[in-house]
Amino acid sequence: MASRADRAVQPDDVRYMRMALALAKRGIGLVEPNPAVGCVIVRSGEILGRGWHKGFGKAHAEVDAIQDCRNRGNDPAGATMYVTLEPCCHYGKTGPCTEAIIDARIGRVVVATPDPSAQINGKGISILRQAGIAVDLGTCQQEARFLNGPFFKFVQTGRPWVIAKWAQSVDGMLAYTEPAKRYLTSPAARRHAHILRRRTQAIIVGINTILQDDPLLTPRPGKGRSPMRVVMDRELRTPLGARILAQIGTYPVLICTTASAMERKQQQAERLRGMGVELLAGPAGQEDLGFILQELASRGVQQVLVEGGAALLASVLDMGLADEIHVYIAPMLLGSAGKARISLERAGQIAIYKSRVRQIGPDAWLWGLTESGYGLCVDIPKAQT
Repeated sequence: MASRADRAVQPDDVRYMRMALALAKRGIGLVEPNPAVGCVIVRSGEILGRGWHKGFGKAHAEVDAIQDCRNRGNDPAGATMYVTLEPCCHYGKTGPCTEAIIDARIGRVVVATPDPSAQINGKGISILRQAGIAVDLGTCQQEARFLNGPFFKFVQTGRPWVIAKWAQSVDGMLAYTEPAKRYLTSPAARRHAHILRRRTQAIIVGINTILQDDPLLTPRPGKGRSPMRVVMDRELRTPLGARILAQIGTYPVLICTTASAMERKQQQAERLRGMGVELLAGPAGQEDLGFILQELASRGVQQVLVEGGAALLASVLDMGLADEIHVYIAPMLLGSAGKARISLERAGQIAIYKSRVRQIGPDAWLWGLTESGYGLCVDIPKAQT
């Protein structure tokens, strides 16, 4: 079946689906690597219940909305359910949502977009229809795909969604020349950036960032999320006293280096391993970026945040690996007081899609998708129903 229903989409369907999408957004930063999903249950223009996936391993949106109906004293039998992603039909950390929908005797289900996962991919819709439930597919489908771009990329390509993030002055400087001056942006902007860290399962930096900034690279507050911290360090120069080596029990550290560096610096390698660091020998040169991304994908990492420095960010953008960008711009011109720019040598001009800019404290925040990220969200495969 095609990716939308035979019947025309009704205005009320769009209105309620957008409510469900707004609910789904509440789960971003809490549910990954699961998709963010929202659900609204309606009968005769009355909202009986609302739900969303509130955290990894917690009840899915459909079950949460059905429970909300019951908590309010509402019977969902015969009602219409609006859900932003095809209901699951398999056992995982929770039971199948299709069973919960059938047991609740929902009369109609409006689904924004199919789930391309191998264990679902139209099967959830088929099960509901076989149970006599009317299913309409495709309402706000594009909006639903943009909401969960990382999930769709990982499922469809087996590669992680790559987010490039940096802070800069208006004239493009990424840091002060004076080491004592650490931050360009305000505390409000830095708090906002920590939301990104909670979304991702891995944070990547280059060795120069470790040597110059000595970051922790942990999400604060963590809210139970423990992203892996990855250092691109070909010559194995990570100091044994680096702050990133703290809290390894909670926030793992992976150093991507080379076999030759580990052989030349055996004592350094052994001491790092003794502290709990994992060392991974990758290829020398720019191709190590593709290698580490593939390695992280093999470990189930769906979203990767690249935080710097300038050389690493330039490589990610030059190689077309970034899907999403976040730039925090401090209202200052640093001139000779600043250093480090992102210098693109191969990519040339990079178009940014769906871009938006807003103020966070005194700083500007620019967000957008690169051509690869945008294309993944626009390209909608048909459900195998």
